Amino acid sequence: MIDSHCHLDHEPLLSDLTNVIKRSKDIGIKKLLTISTSYESFKRVAKIVNEDEMIYGTIGIHPHETTEDKINSDFILKNLDDNPKIIGIGETGLDFFYNNSDRVNQISSFREHIEAAIISDKPLIIHSRDAENETFKILNEYKGNNLKILMHCFTGTKVFAEKLLTLNAYFSASGIITFKNSQDLQETFKFLPLGKVLIETDSPFLAPVPNRGKKNEPSFIDYTAQKLADIKNISKIDIINSTTNNFNKLFFN
Repeated sequence: MIDSHCHLDHEPLLSDLTNVIKRSKDIGIKKLLTISTSYESFKRVAKIVNEDEMIYGTIGIHPHETTEDKINSDFILKNLDDNPKIIGIGETGLDFFYNNSDRVNQISSFREHIEAAIISDKPLIIHSRDAENETFKILNEYKGNNLKILMHCFTGTKVFAEKLLTLNAYFSASGIITFKNSQDLQETFKFLPLGKVLIETDSPFLAPVPNRGKKNEPSFIDYTAQKLADIKNISKIDIINSTTNNFNKLFFN
């Protein structure tokens, strides 16, 4: 299994990293992708990737951080060149749920990340909430540039998913698919092609059932894998093999 999106630089994971890694290996996780959310976060991520061969990282600024934390494509590209274990760009994107007034900074930052992804040919890890139309509109402007798109913790509509498939996007399922009120999302993941789906924890957030309400960690991905297998009506081993192959195809081909 591969946890395609976690935040090992966040507590309580950071101070318990040795045990978090051990528990991940114990359930069969082969790779962890720890995601940068700010400049300070990236500095921690750049150190964490050296803690174990299974850990990889990304560089990027979360849309919530774009008011104070600025980043440009040149900075992203330099840091990609400096560290071979930084394999993706993000998380970036648009989130108008909490701060609808900060659209200008979010969109500007999103475009800087996209430009870096095009130049570097690295996958772009995208966060999109309450911004489906705007997210697709911007991504569609770059359609001819062969962007490698990963929609992290996808909770969008089926219509949004259909549009994103025209851009050859991948979609990551989080613990949200195990929640009782996620029927529409489960139907969307049932619809999505198996070859376009990954799994993630987004830990320490969004712990899956039966651990909902607890601090999440990568080893809990086992529950998400089982639920996705149930949704797709295939075995868990088939889900594990497929999502692992999809991750490796996206990040290492």
